[in-house]
Amino acid sequence: MIHPMKPNEQKRVFEEWLTQHRGLLFKVVRAYAFNPHDQDDLFQEITTQVWNSVPNYRGNSAVTTWIYRVALYSAMAWSGKERRHRRNHQAINADDRLLLQRSDIENPQLDWLYEQISQLDEIDRSLTLLMLDGFSYREIGDTMGISQSHVGVKLNRIRKRLIAQSKKEPKHGV
Repeated sequence: MIHPMKPNEQKRVFEEWLTQHRGLLFKVVRAYAFNPHDQDDLFQEITTQVWNSVPNYRGNSAVTTWIYRVALYSAMAWSGKERRHRRNHQAINADDRLLLQRSDIENPQLDWLYEQISQLDEIDRSLTLLMLDGFSYREIGDTMGISQSHVGVKLNRIRKRLIAQSKKEPKHGV
């Protein structure tokens, strides 16, 4: 019989996860939200979902894989809601696609890469983030619910697309 998690234990685990995996959450936020307001909203949504998921974690996967899964599914759901909201309430401005949040250190290649990632569909965006973070095809497949071979095929196509785009924009590409 599984005993419910006590609130103070949930809080401890959540704070530990947030401290250890904050960078992972920011990568997902930056790939799915394109202005500071939306990034704040999405970060809030993801952290809420991570909080809610703490009692459900059973250790069947690495904590990083669990958090990535929660963050990516939250971001995809949020993105769909935002897209519907914008379609109903305002025209999407092409400038909204720019990733406005900058670090103190300018890195044009990293900015270019995030801009390219932002143009991928949600699944490919998620696969790319997981790959860039060094997850194996097996771990990516487990996180996304697809086979390892499908991960390989999709990532190969994404790499080819990014390389081709980089050759078109050698000044900005990687």
